[in-house]
Amino acid sequence: MIPGMNSRKVNQMMKRMGIQQQEIDAEEVIIITSDEKIIIENPSVSKVNMMGQQTYQVVGEEKRVPLNVIEETEEEVVEISDDDVEMVVSQTNVSKEKAKETLELNKGDIAKTIMDLKED
Repeated sequence: MIPGMNSRKVNQMMKRMGIQQQEIDAEEVIIITSDEKIIIENPSVSKVNMMGQQTYQVVGEEKRVPLNVIEETEEEVVEISDDDVEMVVSQTNVSKEKAKETLELNKGDIAKTIMDLKED
């Protein structure tokens, strides 16, 4: 809002000018650029519609993270159970080591692992 102005008068003036504002209950806003992610934590987000044009206003705590760091930290770690390995071995007749290695490559996806090993 505009400092020193009555918020009710500001809302009435905005309504007369065809401006609608809506608060959005957001937990996090992420902006991805070519070399980094800008993460706004605990944001206050307003959606403003002015004569059919929608804009967003975001206020919050900014954190910048280079993309190469994000890729390393977001790598998914999947636990491969012995039962999963045994199932792949029984379906494909490969070694346990090969079955586990392929399961890890496929992030634990048993069906994809079996299909991949049957194609070899």
